[in-house]
Amino acid sequence: MSHKVIGLLGGMSWESSAVYYRLVNEAVRDRLGGLHSARCLLWSFDFAEIEALQHAGRWDLAAAAMIEAARRLERGGANLLVICTNTMHRLADEVQAAVALPLLHIADPTAARIRASGRRVVGLLGTAFTMEQDFYKGRLAARHGLEVLVPDAADRALVHRVIYDELVRGHVLPASREAYQQVIARLVDRGAEAVILGCTEIMLLVRPEDSAVPLFDTTAIHAEAAVAWALSGGAAPPQP
Repeated sequence: MSHKVIGLLGGMSWESSAVYYRLVNEAVRDRLGGLHSARCLLWSFDFAEIEALQHAGRWDLAAAAMIEAARRLERGGANLLVICTNTMHRLADEVQAAVALPLLHIADPTAARIRASGRRVVGLLGTAFTMEQDFYKGRLAARHGLEVLVPDAADRALVHRVIYDELVRGHVLPASREAYQQVIARLVDRGAEAVILGCTEIMLLVRPEDSAVPLFDTTAIHAEAAVAWALSGGAAPPQP
Protein backbone atom coordinates (compact mmCIF):
# COMPACT_ATOMS: atom_id res chain seq x y z
CA MET A 1 0.00 0.00 0.00
CA SER A 2 1.43 3.35 -1.04
CA HIS A 3 1.04 6.30 1.29
CA LYS A 4 1.87 9.98 1.31
CA VAL A 5 5.23 11.37 2.38
CA ILE A 6 5.35 13.19 5.74
CA GLY A 7 7.80 16.10 5.87
CA LEU A 8 9.13 16.52 9.40
CA LEU A 9 10.56 19.96 10.21
CA GLY A 10 12.62 19.03 13.25
CA GLY A 11 15.70 19.60 15.34
CA MET A 12 13.88 21.96 17.73
CA SER A 13 15.07 20.03 19.67
CA TRP A 14 16.32 16.74 18.22
CA GLU A 15 15.33 15.06 21.49
CA SER A 16 11.65 15.36 20.62
CA SER A 17 12.21 15.01 16.86
CA ALA A 18 13.66 11.56 17.52
CA VAL A 19 10.42 10.69 19.30
CA TYR A 20 8.41 11.99 16.33
CA TYR A 21 10.40 9.75 13.99
CA ARG A 22 9.80 6.73 16.21
CA LEU A 23 6.10 7.47 16.67
CA VAL A 24 5.29 7.94 12.98
CA ASN A 25 7.07 4.70 12.13
CA GLU A 26 5.39 2.78 14.94
CA ALA A 27 1.99 4.11 13.90
CA VAL A 28 2.46 3.01 10.29
CA ARG A 29 3.69 -0.41 11.43
CA ASP A 30 0.73 -0.81 13.77
CA ARG A 31 -1.77 0.17 11.08
CA LEU A 32 -0.27 -1.74 8.15
CA GLY A 33 1.57 -4.58 9.89
CA GLY A 34 4.52 -6.56 8.65
CA LEU A 35 7.64 -4.59 7.83
CA HIS A 36 5.82 -1.38 6.91
CA SER A 37 7.26 1.94 8.07
CA ALA A 38 6.62 5.60 7.35
CA ARG A 39 7.52 7.35 4.14
CA CYS A 40 8.99 10.54 5.56
CA LEU A 41 11.62 13.22 5.13
CA LEU A 42 13.29 14.94 8.07
CA TRP A 43 14.95 18.34 8.07
CA SER A 44 16.79 18.89 11.36
CA PHE A 45 17.94 22.34 12.47
CA ASP A 46 20.92 23.15 14.64
CA PHE A 47 18.76 24.14 17.59
CA ALA A 48 21.38 26.51 19.05
CA GLU A 49 20.75 28.81 16.09
CA ILE A 50 16.96 28.69 16.47
CA GLU A 51 17.07 29.14 20.26
CA ALA A 52 19.25 32.24 19.89
CA LEU A 53 16.74 33.78 17.47
CA GLN A 54 13.83 32.92 19.78
CA HIS A 55 15.31 34.59 22.83
CA ALA A 56 16.54 37.58 20.81
CA GLY A 57 13.01 38.09 19.50
CA ARG A 58 14.24 37.73 15.91
CA TRP A 59 11.17 35.90 14.68
CA ASP A 60 11.70 37.39 11.22
CA LEU A 61 14.98 35.55 10.82
CA ALA A 62 13.51 32.42 12.37
CA ALA A 63 10.65 32.58 9.86
CA ALA A 64 13.11 32.86 6.97
CA ALA A 65 14.98 29.77 8.21
CA MET A 66 11.75 27.82 8.68
CA ILE A 67 10.51 28.75 5.21
CA GLU A 68 13.79 27.71 3.60
CA ALA A 69 13.64 24.35 5.39
CA ALA A 70 9.98 23.82 4.47
CA ARG A 71 10.78 24.50 0.83
CA ARG A 72 13.60 21.96 0.98
CA LEU A 73 11.12 19.35 2.21
CA GLU A 74 8.67 20.35 -0.50
CA ARG A 75 11.32 20.02 -3.22
CA GLY A 76 12.30 16.67 -1.73
CA GLY A 77 8.82 15.29 -2.33
CA ALA A 78 6.99 15.77 0.99
CA ASN A 79 3.19 15.81 0.74
CA LEU A 80 2.49 17.11 4.25
CA LEU A 81 4.43 19.46 6.51
CA VAL A 82 4.72 18.74 10.24
CA ILE A 83 6.53 21.30 12.43
CA CYS A 84 7.92 19.13 15.23
CA THR A 85 7.64 21.75 17.96
CA ASN A 86 4.82 23.72 19.56
CA THR A 87 6.72 27.00 19.96
CA MET A 88 7.64 27.38 16.30
CA HIS A 89 3.97 27.19 15.35
CA ARG A 90 4.22 30.90 16.11
CA LEU A 91 5.39 31.01 12.48
CA ALA A 92 2.99 28.42 11.07
CA ASP A 93 1.00 30.93 9.01
CA GLU A 94 4.13 32.38 7.41
CA VAL A 95 5.47 28.92 6.61
CA GLN A 96 2.15 27.72 5.19
CA ALA A 97 1.92 30.80 2.95
CA ALA A 98 5.34 30.02 1.47
CA VAL A 99 4.68 26.42 0.39
CA ALA A 100 1.98 24.59 -1.55
CA LEU A 101 1.88 21.47 0.59
CA PRO A 102 -0.55 21.47 3.56
CA LEU A 103 0.71 22.10 7.08
CA LEU A 104 -0.84 20.09 9.91
CA HIS A 105 -1.05 22.56 12.82
CA ILE A 106 -0.24 20.85 16.12
CA ALA A 107 -3.03 22.64 18.01
CA ASP A 108 -5.81 21.35 15.76
CA PRO A 109 -5.65 17.57 16.35
CA THR A 110 -4.86 18.27 20.01
CA ALA A 111 -7.99 20.39 20.39
CA ALA A 112 -10.05 17.82 18.49
CA ARG A 113 -8.90 15.10 20.90
CA ILE A 114 -9.74 17.27 23.92
CA ARG A 115 -13.19 18.17 22.60
CA ALA A 116 -13.90 14.51 21.82
CA SER A 117 -13.18 13.74 25.48
CA GLY A 118 -15.90 16.17 26.52
CA ARG A 119 -13.52 18.62 28.21
CA ARG A 120 -13.44 22.35 27.60
CA VAL A 121 -11.20 23.90 30.31
CA VAL A 122 -7.55 23.01 29.81
CA GLY A 123 -4.26 23.92 31.41
CA LEU A 124 -1.36 24.66 29.07
CA LEU A 125 2.29 23.91 29.76
CA GLY A 126 4.98 24.95 27.29
CA THR A 127 7.72 27.44 26.67
CA ALA A 128 7.15 31.01 27.83
CA PHE A 129 6.46 31.90 24.18
CA THR A 130 3.68 29.31 23.96
CA MET A 131 2.16 30.07 27.36
CA GLU A 132 2.32 33.86 27.12
CA GLN A 133 1.79 34.73 23.45
CA ASP A 134 -1.52 34.36 21.68
CA PHE A 135 -0.57 32.29 18.62
CA TYR A 136 -1.36 29.02 20.45
CA LYS A 137 -3.80 29.93 23.21
CA GLY A 138 -5.74 32.10 20.80
CA ARG A 139 -6.12 29.30 18.26
CA LEU A 140 -7.37 26.89 20.92
CA ALA A 141 -9.92 29.43 22.11
CA ALA A 142 -11.06 31.08 18.87
CA ARG A 143 -11.07 28.04 16.58
CA HIS A 144 -11.92 25.29 19.02
CA GLY A 145 -13.88 26.89 21.85
CA LEU A 146 -11.51 25.85 24.63
CA GLU A 147 -10.90 27.86 27.79
CA VAL A 148 -7.13 27.89 28.33
CA LEU A 149 -5.47 28.34 31.72
CA VAL A 150 -1.73 29.02 32.01
CA PRO A 151 0.43 28.87 35.14
CA ASP A 152 1.22 32.00 37.09
CA ALA A 153 4.41 33.95 36.34
CA ALA A 154 6.66 32.01 38.73
CA ASP A 155 5.41 28.66 37.48
CA ARG A 156 5.77 29.77 33.85
CA ALA A 157 9.39 30.69 34.50
CA LEU A 158 10.04 27.31 36.10
CA VAL A 159 8.39 25.37 33.26
CA HIS A 160 10.34 27.35 30.65
CA ARG A 161 13.68 26.94 32.45
CA VAL A 162 13.32 23.18 32.74
CA ILE A 163 12.59 22.89 29.03
CA TYR A 164 15.62 24.89 27.88
CA ASP A 165 18.13 24.05 30.60
CA GLU A 166 17.27 20.37 30.98
CA LEU A 167 14.87 18.64 28.59
CA VAL A 168 16.28 19.85 25.27
CA ARG A 169 19.68 18.71 26.59
CA GLY A 170 18.35 15.25 27.40
CA HIS A 171 18.34 15.76 31.17
CA VAL A 172 15.29 14.27 32.89
CA LEU A 173 15.50 15.06 36.61
CA PRO A 174 13.23 13.72 39.37
CA ALA A 175 13.20 17.12 41.11
CA SER A 176 11.87 18.75 37.96
CA ARG A 177 9.20 16.08 37.57
CA GLU A 178 8.06 16.84 41.12
CA ALA A 179 8.04 20.57 40.36
CA TYR A 180 5.91 19.99 37.26
CA GLN A 181 3.53 17.83 39.31
CA GLN A 182 2.99 20.82 41.60
CA VAL A 183 2.43 23.19 38.67
CA ILE A 184 -0.15 20.79 37.22
CA ALA A 185 -1.87 20.46 40.59
CA ARG A 186 -2.21 24.24 40.83
CA LEU A 187 -3.81 24.34 37.36
CA VAL A 188 -6.24 21.62 38.43
CA ASP A 189 -7.08 23.60 41.56
CA ARG A 190 -8.00 26.53 39.27
CA GLY A 191 -10.41 24.36 37.30
CA ALA A 192 -8.36 22.65 34.59
CA GLU A 193 -10.18 19.50 33.43
CA ALA A 194 -7.13 18.38 31.45
CA VAL A 195 -3.59 19.60 30.76
CA ILE A 196 -1.92 20.06 27.40
CA LEU A 197 1.76 19.13 27.31
CA GLY A 198 2.30 21.99 24.89
CA CYS A 199 6.01 21.54 24.38
CA THR A 200 7.21 18.49 22.52
CA GLU A 201 9.90 17.81 25.14
CA ILE A 202 7.60 17.76 28.17
CA MET A 203 6.50 14.19 27.44
CA LEU A 204 10.10 13.19 28.23
CA LEU A 205 9.47 14.29 31.83
CA VAL A 206 5.78 14.11 32.70
CA ARG A 207 3.79 10.85 32.85
CA PRO A 208 0.05 10.22 33.14
CA GLU A 209 0.41 9.33 36.81
CA ASP A 210 1.86 12.80 37.48
CA SER A 211 -1.54 14.41 37.03
CA ALA A 212 -4.97 14.10 38.61
CA VAL A 213 -6.55 14.97 35.24
CA PRO A 214 -5.84 13.61 31.74
CA LEU A 215 -2.69 14.79 29.98
CA PHE A 216 -2.75 15.47 26.25
CA ASP A 217 0.67 14.80 24.74
CA THR A 218 0.94 17.02 21.67
CA THR A 219 3.89 15.05 20.30
CA ALA A 220 1.98 11.79 20.16
CA ILE A 221 -1.26 13.40 18.95
CA HIS A 222 0.51 15.32 16.18
CA ALA A 223 2.42 12.26 14.97
CA GLU A 224 -0.72 10.10 14.98
CA ALA A 225 -2.68 12.73 13.01
CA ALA A 226 0.10 12.98 10.42
CA VAL A 227 0.08 9.21 9.90
CA ALA A 228 -3.71 9.12 9.64
CA TRP A 229 -3.51 11.77 6.92
CA ALA A 230 -0.70 10.02 5.06
CA LEU A 231 -2.45 6.64 5.07
CA SER A 232 -5.75 8.19 4.02
CA GLY A 233 -4.16 9.11 0.72
CA GLY A 234 -3.96 12.78 1.55
CA ALA A 235 -7.38 13.81 2.74
CA ALA A 236 -7.31 17.38 4.06
CA PRO A 237 -5.74 17.70 7.51
CA PRO A 238 -8.30 18.21 10.29
CA GLN A 239 -9.47 21.80 10.49
CA PRO A 240 -12.05 23.49 12.71
